[in-house]
Amino acid sequence: MRDMSHTTHTTTDIRNEKAPAASFTYAAFLLAGLAFLLVAPMFFYPIFLMKLLCFALFACAFNLLLGYTGLLSFGHATFFGGAAYFTAHAVKEWGWTPELGVLLGVAGAAVLGLVMGFVAIRRQGIYFAMITLALSQMFFFFCLQAEFTRGEDGIQQVPRGHLFGFIDLNVATNMYYFVLAVFIIGLVVIWRFVNSPFGMILKSIRENEARATSLGYSVAHYKLGAFVMSAALAGLAGGVKSLVFQFATLTDVTWQMSGEVILMTLLGGIGTLIGPIFGAGLVVTLQNYLATSDFPVTIITGVVFMVCVLVFRRGIIGEFYASRLGRRLGFEHRQ
Repeated sequence: MRDMSHTTHTTTDIRNEKAPAASFTYAAFLLAGLAFLLVAPMFFYPIFLMKLLCFALFACAFNLLLGYTGLLSFGHATFFGGAAYFTAHAVKEWGWTPELGVLLGVAGAAVLGLVMGFVAIRRQGIYFAMITLALSQMFFFFCLQAEFTRGEDGIQQVPRGHLFGFIDLNVATNMYYFVLAVFIIGLVVIWRFVNSPFGMILKSIRENEARATSLGYSVAHYKLGAFVMSAALAGLAGGVKSLVFQFATLTDVTWQMSGEVILMTLLGGIGTLIGPIFGAGLVVTLQNYLATSDFPVTIITGVVFMVCVLVFRRGIIGEFYASRLGRRLGFEHRQ
């Protein structure tokens, strides 16, 4: 018994000793990534980088629902595309400043999330997914028929305007750093949300919903809160994207867009903070560099997804965290 107790204490001590080193390594990786993003416009096309950041934030928002709450939504394009329409309309037709337009998009996406989530969380599993898909398709047909969305033409020539009245977003560099700032703020919000007591309860619901209910937690309320937060952050990504490309179209609200963000999250690794970013980067890069080729991009993306599912069951970043090197670096429990 004494030997077993001694072994347990030794293992605990080793883990405690590795924790500071692991945190230092993780912080070093994050700082290196931030430094790369700061100088990236010097080496890559800014529009490509901004598209990557928008979709990376979208994937992280979706991962907040799937990876940390265990809810698979097939309707997240509603919030992404809906916010794009709200922002584009407010900026172009009402003359709002870009920051107010983006905030309106976030608010609109949150309201859509509240309505959709209130209906969908009453079911679980595949039924939840199908309800979100059905509601998303209803919103798609609304956007197709609504006057302010301009149907199949979409809202085009959206002015970027001046951020806070004096920063000209028509300058590509200014626009890039605005998108980068929004991306970092979104990540910080997600990290704080996940590591808060609310986030801990969400993880317990994901692992054992019946147990969480028996402990007295209102599971439905927590699920709805996570759904609304995920929708708002997806709206943040969609609103900024409408300013980057200066248009909002039906492409942003189709079911294919919902499938695309699921693909990004699964490729990178669900339940990890960095995984969806890596997955979004992979998909966007493939789309960008294969767009001019004769070979269909969707086939290449499908092959990559198939290989990753067969070889990287936890996603690329998830498998790295679980690998020997990842464990030595202390990433095995990183999220």
